[in-house]
Amino acid sequence: MEIEEFTQYVISKAQEVGTSDIHILPEEKQYHFYFRIGGKLCFWNAIPDEEGRRFISYFKYLSNMDVGERRKPQSGAAQLMVQGKTIALRFSTITNFRTQESMVIRILNQTVNLSLSKTAYFKKEVKLIESLAQFNSGLLIFSGPVGSGKTTTMYQLVRESYHKNKQQVITVEDPVEIDEPMFLQTQVNEKAGITYETLLKSSLRHHPDTIIIGEIRDDETAKMVIRGALTGHLIIASVHAKNTVGVISRLLELGVTQEQLKQTLLGVIFQKLIPRYCSFCNGDCVPSCGHMRIYEKRAVLYEVFSRKELKQYLAQIKTEEEIQRKQTRSFNLLLRKAYAYGYITEQNFIHFQIP
Repeated sequence: MEIEEFTQYVISKAQEVGTSDIHILPEEKQYHFYFRIGGKLCFWNAIPDEEGRRFISYFKYLSNMDVGERRKPQSGAAQLMVQGKTIALRFSTITNFRTQESMVIRILNQTVNLSLSKTAYFKKEVKLIESLAQFNSGLLIFSGPVGSGKTTTMYQLVRESYHKNKQQVITVEDPVEIDEPMFLQTQVNEKAGITYETLLKSSLRHHPDTIIIGEIRDDETAKMVIRGALTGHLIIASVHAKNTVGVISRLLELGVTQEQLKQTLLGVIFQKLIPRYCSFCNGDCVPSCGHMRIYEKRAVLYEVFSRKELKQYLAQIKTEEEIQRKQTRSFNLLLRKAYAYGYITEQNFIHFQIP
């Protein structure tokens, strides 16, 4: 099989089973292919060492990476036509001490549009999140580990509002992960001098109703986000933090003042994607099981830090420990509830707890 045909074959097979990432890893004299399905690595195939190197080189060429450079880690992106559809891919390479190169391919733009209530364990949190998104100005922050579905949640939340009331939505991302024709989607390009800050500045001049920001990474982006929220825009963004209260600490580290947070912050949502229990599999629903559709094998568990709790915390009326102790629907308590109801396994109950 020619290299072009083989790459298309690999991507199509990965899509069939709902793969988010393809890992191509060197192991002795072979390259092993693993599909990340539902957050877990599943072995798919093995090919000879020489063919594995050709496979990686081909994708490096497609994504304008330096094909001859194997020592330095590289990243890139490309689009591939597979079975008449354009698939957006993102690549990352790294080399081990034996100078064997490995690659991870992220498959983008493959999200299925499902309502938030259908993809969550508990609907009360979803209704609260939807009520927070009804404001026409302010800042709504999402947090959670990599691969927890933050972007999908933000898009679906705005998509549902968009269908109720026509509005202009601009996204600022690096890269664009979900293709949504209804939104004006912009993408960071550091090489061309297009940063989060410059895109956000331009977006504010475009007078949108809602701005979705892929990630608040630095001081300048944080300041621009606050400015946008203060000038009458609804800003929905993500920040990496351990839990809901950790988001506040992270924003304060980035130079946002407590007073600015009091004026702008509508709510903070922390989420994790957790595998559902399957009675047929007697545990997590495996990819080959037809009892659940591929996108139903995991669901989201949300913790919502509401405006009332935020005000108490920011006014220093209550400490983090006091708020967490009095929260009846904290992440860990909801996780325990999901386990008690039989939605998840005991192993996942232990594994996904926030320490």
